[in-house]
Amino acid sequence: MSARDPLASLPPEQLGAAAWHGPRWRGREDWVVRLSATDVDEIEAALAAWPARAHGAPAPSHPVDFPLPNLGPRLGAIRDELLNGRGFSLLKGLPVKRWSRRETTTAFMGLGAHLGRARSQNAAGHLLGHVRDLGLSSSDPSVRIYQTHERQTFHTDSCDVVGLLCLANARRGGDSLLVSSTTIFNEMRRRRPELLERLFEPLATDRRGETPAGMKPFFEIPVFSWHAGFLTAIYQRQYIDSAQRFPDAPRLEPAHLEALDLFDALAEDPKLNFRMRLEPGDVQFVHNHTLLHDRTAFVDWPEPERRRHLLRLWLAVPGARPLPEVFAQRYGSVTVGDRGGIVVPGMVPCVPEA
Repeated sequence: MSARDPLASLPPEQLGAAAWHGPRWRGREDWVVRLSATDVDEIEAALAAWPARAHGAPAPSHPVDFPLPNLGPRLGAIRDELLNGRGFSLLKGLPVKRWSRRETTTAFMGLGAHLGRARSQNAAGHLLGHVRDLGLSSSDPSVRIYQTHERQTFHTDSCDVVGLLCLANARRGGDSLLVSSTTIFNEMRRRRPELLERLFEPLATDRRGETPAGMKPFFEIPVFSWHAGFLTAIYQRQYIDSAQRFPDAPRLEPAHLEALDLFDALAEDPKLNFRMRLEPGDVQFVHNHTLLHDRTAFVDWPEPERRRHLLRLWLAVPGARPLPEVFAQRYGSVTVGDRGGIVVPGMVPCVPEA
């Protein structure tokens, strides 16, 4: 009797634009959009008009709220590249040093509204996230790693697209890294298909205390899902490990751990990943379903006003891929354009300025 072939149960090798290797992008700028003075003028005109359009809304939530007649169609092209191409893009040149915090917040959310709908990022209902070191430790199971200065490791966020706007850099470190989860799949399929199979099984991931009504304190979604012809990844290794603290979480078997370790080793491989350093005024957009992102540990400035600070958006994007029903455990819904984020009892969506 012949041995079972694990490739028979796996999706085919992925050959699309999302299956890239990091060295391809080094020294190139075709993934960078440099905003011109005319682009900035258009954004500032939309900023000036926003108070008359707000009608009590905390921030722009639709393209008509923040009209960008010339830049808007280019943002539409970026959205298509995110969903159907390489999966990331960088805008450079927002004048954040001359804008007030409210102007910066409004402009960022206005740009994001041309890509999708903002989703809550935490139990407090924040539609806009502030990514900075709060002096906390990830060893506390109620803390999420972006609230620390620690290495984040490669992960996805709970939305279609994540956007980051850099306001200030750390003294040292805090670089951004990207890797294609599609390429990791291809490499594992080629090298260890029997381990890759284990990543198509549901694994428990810790919610870190942000638990929706009626749900477990962890969700159970495979690292890789194959649905409607799309390969989709969801991943945060630290939270997979910390979910083992719950006695009713499915146990990680040795083969799961070996598969997760190989996944991590591939993500860490400079032949696969790609590093960039965000500068003040840079906006990075990343497609969570085909890419993982990471941030290196950092040492901050002693002066509070100089410390590393990024703004973050989680976006549900019209025209995004279908997701399997199991994603509703984390995304609340799998309805395209109205999914993702964190919703817990008593939460009220808001836009914090600090």
